[in-house]
Amino acid sequence: MHFNLIFTHVVQGIFAGLITLNDGTDRKRTILSGIHEYYEPEELVGKTCIAIVNLPPRKMMGIDSEGMLISAVHEEDGREGLNLLMVDDRIPAGAKLY
Repeated sequence: MHFNLIFTHVVQGIFAGLITLNDGTDRKRTILSGIHEYYEPEELVGKTCIAIVNLPPRKMMGIDSEGMLISAVHEEDGREGLNLLMVDDRIPAGAKLY
């Protein structure tokens, strides 16, 4: 499923993004993800990203994380790079991926 990010921030100074998202329903989900080393929160607001959301919630830093962001990891200039998979904004939030 993909979704629109509506709010992000850093949790407890650790490389984690707390992401509240719109998945095409009235329900809001929260996903914690170790992406802060690669993205600033304001870069992601309004972006359409891909996540796995049919996982059971997992408590991280005292917060239930309700999914997993999908990203590509690669080497860039001798360092690990990470890119979230994002799709065109014309695709509505909540569309299923096959």
